[in-house]
Amino acid sequence: MYKVCAFSGHRNLNAYPLDYSLLDRVTENLIKSGTEKFLCGMALGFDFAAAECVINLKKMYKINLTACIPCADQSAVYSRAGRLRYENILDCCDEVITLSESYTSGCMHGRNRFMVDNSDVLICFLRKKSGGTFYTFNYAKKSGKTVIEL
Repeated sequence: MYKVCAFSGHRNLNAYPLDYSLLDRVTENLIKSGTEKFLCGMALGFDFAAAECVINLKKMYKINLTACIPCADQSAVYSRAGRLRYENILDCCDEVITLSESYTSGCMHGRNRFMVDNSDVLICFLRKKSGGTFYTFNYAKKSGKTVIEL
């Protein structure tokens, strides 16, 4: 049984289309088997989709959504619509963890390692062999975590 689940996936869902119903089914199945807490990195794309999936499931299940923010100014580079969506998701989170006060070259990887280190299972949306999601996937595997690939 996995108590804590983290999410990692690509930002560009136009280049890599996501099966939202599969995300919903996998997440709900984890909840039904005992997962109580979900960690989200709050990046555009997959992270937002995963957080919104958990927010919808919170209407039916007693679960926790934790935002794991790599740096306090993470949303500064988002569009107006992206920042609005970011704030709406944060408002629905049970906990917000900010790992760095400002952006540094390693803060995103630090956030990803934090989420893997503090979870039992990773739901991963990986379509290319480079970037943060690929790094997180490999880190989770090396750490002996279960990885569910969508």
